[in-house]
Amino acid sequence: MIDPSARDRLDNLLEGYFKPDPTPSNFTRRVLAAGREAEEELGRLEKRLGIQATSRGVSLIRAGRLQKPATAAARRLVDRAREELLEYLAGKRAFFSVPVDLSETPPFQRRVLEVARQIPFGEARPYAWVAREIGHPHAVRAVGTALGRNPVPLIVPCHRVWRTDGGLGGYLFGLDVKRRLLELERSTPVLEGCTSTRIVCRVGCIHGRHMRPSNRVVFASVDDARSVGYRPCKVCKPAA
Repeated sequence: MIDPSARDRLDNLLEGYFKPDPTPSNFTRRVLAAGREAEEELGRLEKRLGIQATSRGVSLIRAGRLQKPATAAARRLVDRAREELLEYLAGKRAFFSVPVDLSETPPFQRRVLEVARQIPFGEARPYAWVAREIGHPHAVRAVGTALGRNPVPLIVPCHRVWRTDGGLGGYLFGLDVKRRLLELERSTPVLEGCTSTRIVCRVGCIHGRHMRPSNRVVFASVDDARSVGYRPCKVCKPAA
């Protein structure tokens, strides 16, 4: 028979051993500080973005002020782009629905940018992969130049293209911002479902705004969602 006092002592010992430490460790503090620093960096980026658009789509994103759009349709697209960029940089959007207008870019560059747009959220590809996809496997340097002159960064995700050796390569807003964007995408869920409607959406879909937090569930893939009875959203089309 176990002495009750001995059992109490053992329980107290285990409780004390597994009790969470209220004082964060140095590692935890570093992780939290890095997260705050990344958030602040991306917040500063959002505040200094200038956006231009035509009636067909967003045509230019740069740091600093840009000329205001000439038409009401273009102004609406600028407002929509700014809203989506703000959500993206806050980790609340995993795709962009606002259209882009690349009609003024040279044909070679346009092909490079269209391929870059196909790189999934949270993933990365080397410059050589882009060169192969456009049918010019030896044009790696030209691909890098085309991406470096991307008129619509962030929405056209040239930050998802790295050097073949794993290096970050260049970026219009600086390598630190490129690194922050990749970290942001790795920590942002791509798909979320609603337990009441049984619909799975891409994070950032308008339907997601109506989900209650208690009804929200994250999925790794559309197939995972389908396996438990969810159907893809017809608006954001995650299956595509």
